[in-house]
Amino acid sequence: MSKFDDVTEHLRGRQYRWLVTGAAGFIGSNLVQALLALGQRVTGLDNFATGYRHNLDQVRAIVGAQAWADFQFIEGDIRDAATCARACEGVDFVLHEAALGSVSRSIEDPQRTHDTNVNGFVNMLLAARDARVRRFVYAASSSTYGDHPGLPKVEDQIGKPLSPYAVTKYVNELYADVFARCYGIETIGLRYFNVFGPRQDPQGAYAAVIPQWVAAMVADKPVTINGDGETSRDFCFIDNVVQANVLAALAPAGAANQVYNVALNERTSLNQLYQMMRALLLPRFPHLQDKQPQYKDFRAGDVRHSQADITRARELLGYAPTHRIDAGLREAMDWYVQHLASASQCAGSQAR
Repeated sequence: MSKFDDVTEHLRGRQYRWLVTGAAGFIGSNLVQALLALGQRVTGLDNFATGYRHNLDQVRAIVGAQAWADFQFIEGDIRDAATCARACEGVDFVLHEAALGSVSRSIEDPQRTHDTNVNGFVNMLLAARDARVRRFVYAASSSTYGDHPGLPKVEDQIGKPLSPYAVTKYVNELYADVFARCYGIETIGLRYFNVFGPRQDPQGAYAAVIPQWVAAMVADKPVTINGDGETSRDFCFIDNVVQANVLAALAPAGAANQVYNVALNERTSLNQLYQMMRALLLPRFPHLQDKQPQYKDFRAGDVRHSQADITRARELLGYAPTHRIDAGLREAMDWYVQHLASASQCAGSQAR
């Protein structure tokens, strides 16, 4: 039996109150779904800046009316301290996912990114401290590694940030560490590496590469890769991320006040990713038989290669990823096709 099996068995026998910020987003809604399925009480907080009500509607349909009765939703913004304080009332564990993601968006609008990702983060830390939550688990980012050339990426070895977004996520880690030292709050940061799965947004200029490519391929739209396609990423299926969050919340005290990579310790190039996706879609969409991506210039702020060392997460959290990229793509593809396959949802695509 894995550590995650032990933890989920514990949760089925004991009900806690969890706060998931960014609950209507991709990762947040998957966390809400998993917790409700385990019989937990969940408060969700979201301002719908990047999340969607239909994500929560899908969760409600999946978990059923009985589990959904344990969900409370607050529409609000983490930039408002009073909202954060209200959301944290009576909470045991905070899973903080609310943020403005995207490297390119942060380059275009650094002030808004900072205001949400830094000021909002401090508001949440203060609210969690004052509510005496047991642990504050937050979404960190692989962008923190910046220009450090080493592979795989090890938590204690980072370089200079390459975008305003990366700066904000590193500042989160610094604030979490300081709050742990000054106020005794237990925090854990999870550096996500290119998460994908159901309910990931394919729309807009900042959409993630996998759902955006699926929508483009199904609609026979151009798929554009920034660079030569040999840029590589450590793609991580959403179930692995859910596991890491739950383990982090309930890990022993000795695991607290650290950051952990959440990924697979594998690299997949964008060219490889395209071919894997095309192969999965081809039986249903014959027009993909000879379809190839288009290439354009590299994008500012992008890291060339990314791969995570997950030793620390394995040893201290008991993290054991259940899905490699091929298994994750197979599991997610039906959802992608069902929800993304319409020309109206696809306005072209660009690799992230």
